[in-house]
Amino acid sequence: MRLLVINPNTSRGVTNRIREAADAMALPGDRFTTLCPAYGPELIVTEQDAALARQAVVDTVRGFKGPCDGIVLASFGNTGADPVRALRPSIPVVGIASAAFATARALGGPFGIVTFGKGLVPGLQAKVDEAGLSDALLGISCVAGEEFGDPGEVQTRFRSELEALCADMHQRGARSIVMGGGPLAGMARSLAPTCPIPIIDGTQAAISLIRAVAAPRGDHEPRRAAAPAET
Repeated sequence: MRLLVINPNTSRGVTNRIREAADAMALPGDRFTTLCPAYGPELIVTEQDAALARQAVVDTVRGFKGPCDGIVLASFGNTGADPVRALRPSIPVVGIASAAFATARALGGPFGIVTFGKGLVPGLQAKVDEAGLSDALLGISCVAGEEFGDPGEVQTRFRSELEALCADMHQRGARSIVMGGGPLAGMARSLAPTCPIPIIDGTQAAISLIRAVAAPRGDHEPRRAAAPAET
């Protein structure tokens, strides 16, 4: 399976996190290419950020010339999903919020979201509402404070706080937890041993969803292990 995984933010650190999370899902023969746009916000927080990032994502897809069986949009705004689907109508295009919430819905029961910045909460709530899961959402918990620094380093900087927030969400009755935000890609797996309920990684959920529905388009290339992603 050949996937294009796009970080709609321009943070190289976040792109590396997303690449690592994606590559952890690779099977023999898969080729995953992870890219971020050449321009746009380092982190999408405001609607103005999102508007600029949407165009940047479309330009990134236009510029990618390799074979592709599906596209993952690795931001919780599902940034650029509609125009990218219009551009590549023959392959699945999945945003990580859609994939994460579909997984939470399938698991059933109340779920929670854990994230790293207060400024992200309104956008996450809007995506929950859009997905029709408001009644199932137990709450959105975030690290205290307004400043989180380099988005590529939030996993390291706030690991203990994020772990505690997951534990609290479990104690409150959540049946599953969504890690909210592209910068948290890959963290669900490292936190799983400390939490008795499923922790959902949007990037990995999106790859699983595409794997279930995408038909590889044979181009007669030999099968190989997943190639190092481009950044």
